[in-house]
Amino acid sequence: MMTYSTGAPLATFANQQRLPRLPVPALEDTVARYLKSVRPLVSASEYAQTERAASTFVKSTELGPVLQSRLLKVDAEAPHSWLEDIWLKKAYLEWRDPSYINVNWFALFADNPDFPLVTDAARGRPTSVQIGRAARLITHMLETNEALNREQIPADMQRDVPLCMNQYKWQFGTTRIPRPGCDVVVNQYPSTARHILVMYRNQTVEVPVYNNDGQRANIGQITSQLVLATERIDKLLLAGQQPSVANLTAGHRDDWTEARAMLEQDAANRESLAKVDSSLFGVCLDVDVDPQDTTEVERTIAVFNHSDAGANRWFDKSIQLVIMNSGRMGVNCEHTPVDGMTAGRLLMEVGEKERGPVKDITPCPNLVEPTPIQWNVSPDVAHIISKVRRDAGALAGNLRILLGQNEGYGAQWIKTLGVSPDAYFQVALQAAYYRHYGHPTATYESSSLRKFLHGRTETIRSCTEESLAFSKAFADKDMPLKKKLAYFQQAIATQVELSRAAAAGKGVDRHLLGLRVQIQTPEEAEKAWLFQDKSYVKSMSFGLSTSNVSPGERFRGGFAPVIADGYGINYALDKNDLKFSVSEWLSSPVTDASAFRQTLYKTLEDLYEAGEYAKNHQ
Repeated sequence: MMTYSTGAPLATFANQQRLPRLPVPALEDTVARYLKSVRPLVSASEYAQTERAASTFVKSTELGPVLQSRLLKVDAEAPHSWLEDIWLKKAYLEWRDPSYINVNWFALFADNPDFPLVTDAARGRPTSVQIGRAARLITHMLETNEALNREQIPADMQRDVPLCMNQYKWQFGTTRIPRPGCDVVVNQYPSTARHILVMYRNQTVEVPVYNNDGQRANIGQITSQLVLATERIDKLLLAGQQPSVANLTAGHRDDWTEARAMLEQDAANRESLAKVDSSLFGVCLDVDVDPQDTTEVERTIAVFNHSDAGANRWFDKSIQLVIMNSGRMGVNCEHTPVDGMTAGRLLMEVGEKERGPVKDITPCPNLVEPTPIQWNVSPDVAHIISKVRRDAGALAGNLRILLGQNEGYGAQWIKTLGVSPDAYFQVALQAAYYRHYGHPTATYESSSLRKFLHGRTETIRSCTEESLAFSKAFADKDMPLKKKLAYFQQAIATQVELSRAAAAGKGVDRHLLGLRVQIQTPEEAEKAWLFQDKSYVKSMSFGLSTSNVSPGERFRGGFAPVIADGYGINYALDKNDLKFSVSEWLSSPVTDASAFRQTLYKTLEDLYEAGEYAKNHQ
C-alpha cells in the first residue's frame, strides 16, 4: 500500500535523476534471509539438508560467487536496473501459458449515482446509461493521458521519498505482442494516437477521439461515436457472423503467436493489427451477458476477470475499461509493463473524476467516424480461434473468485493496537491458514521497489517462524491470552521488518532469480546446489499469493492463484472495514475458497475479541 505526500506537486518525471539504482545484495545476506524463510516450511531433516546446500553454494570455490559476479556485471551494464529486463522476460514475456486469467488482473469499480443501474437491460442491446458512462470515463482517461504527455501528473512520493514514475509511460498506447519463445511489448510515449479500441459483440472497432489536428472530441461527440460504433457492428453482424480475432488473445501464447504470424501475411490484417496495437486503450461494451451477471456481484467480477471464455476483450491491451449494459463498470489490465498498484492509482483517479462536475470542451471539427476493424481469416486461423475458445472456456470454468468483507472493524481499530494494518492482516492470514489446514504454507506478498530507478516489485515472504509460532499459540485453547498476544507482537514485528527490507531491495526472490538466470550450462545447473535443493521449490510454491490494494472504497480487484493448490488473496484495508477476495482453482482437491473465507472471517473475529480484551485488561 502506498501513501502519498500532500506537498507541492512536482512534474511527473522531476525526481527520476534523484532515484538510486536497485542494489545487488550481498550473496551471503540473501542466502541467510532465504534460510530463515524456509525454516517454517520444512522438517528438521529437510532444513539440515537445505543448510548444507546453501553453505556449499556460497563457498568461494563453488558456483554461487560466480553467478554473483556475472550478475554484478549485468548491473554495471544495465542502463537503469539489473532486474528490469530479467523480470520482464522471466515473469511475463517468456511465459507461454495464457496471459488471460494467469497474468491479467481485474477490478470492479463502484457504481456512479449519475448513471443509475439499469436492472432490466435487454440482453444483446446497449443502453444509454452504458454509453453515457463509457463516454465520461473515456473523457477522463484522455484528460489523464494528455496530462501525462505534458508531464503534469504529480510525481508520486511515499511520505518524503520519491518514487519512480517510469511505469506511467507504459499506461497508454501499450500492447503485448505474441512472438515465438518471448513476447514483446510495444508502446509510444508520449502517447499521441488519436483513436481508442472499442470491443462490442466480440468485434473490434477503431473509434477516433481526436481529429486530424489533434483536437479532442467532447463528451457529446464521444457518446455519438460509441453509438455509431455499436450500430455499425450490429449492421455488420446482420450480414453474417464475423470472425472473432480478439479471442486469440485469451489463448496459449504459442497458439496466438502462430495465428498472428498467419494473420500478418495479409497486408489488410497488418493494418488492422497496427490499429489495435497503437490504440490508446480498450473500451469493452458488454451486452451479451446474462442479466444476473450484471446484478450479482460475484458473477459481475467473473465477467470483468474472464468474460465468456475470453469474449469481447483484447487481453493484450495494457488497460481495458469494461462497461456492462446495466451501467456497471470494471477494468481488465495486462500486468506485464505496469504493476497493479501503479495502474490502480491512475484508474482510481479517473473514477474520482467521474463523480465530479463535468467540465466539457467545445466540439472538435472534422472528427472521423468509427470504423469496424475487419479481418481476413484463413481456415487455419479459424481453427485456432475455435481451439482458443474451448481452452479459455475450460480455464475460466476452473476458476472461482469469492468476495469477503469484514464489517466489524477496519484499519482505524487495528491502529489502536499500535500495529501496522498490513502486518495485522498478513499475520491473520497465516493464523487462518494454519487453523484451516493444520500446517503453514509459503506466502507471497507483493512489495513495491519504486523507491529505485525503474523499480517493479519484490516478494515479502510472510510465512515466518514467528507467524507460525503465533498461529500454533492462537489455536491452543489452553494457552493464556497474554502469552498468545506476546507471540502475536513477535509475528507483527517480523512482518514489519521483512516488509521494510523488501522495499529497500533486501528481499530474497528477485536476487535469487537474478542469480538463477546467470546459469549458462546444464553442468552449471547441476552444481547450483541451492536451486537443486527440494526446499527451494517448496519455498516458491506460494499457497497464498497476496496483494494489498488499499484503499478499497471504490475499487475492488482480484487475480488467480499462482499454483494449482493455492489461493489468490487480494485485500483492501479501509478505515472501518476489511475487504478481500479469495480465488481458487476448482480442480484442486486441496482448496475450498468458501470454507477458507469462513475460516478467515472467524480468525479476524477472534483477533478482534483478543485485541479488545487486551486493551481493556492492561
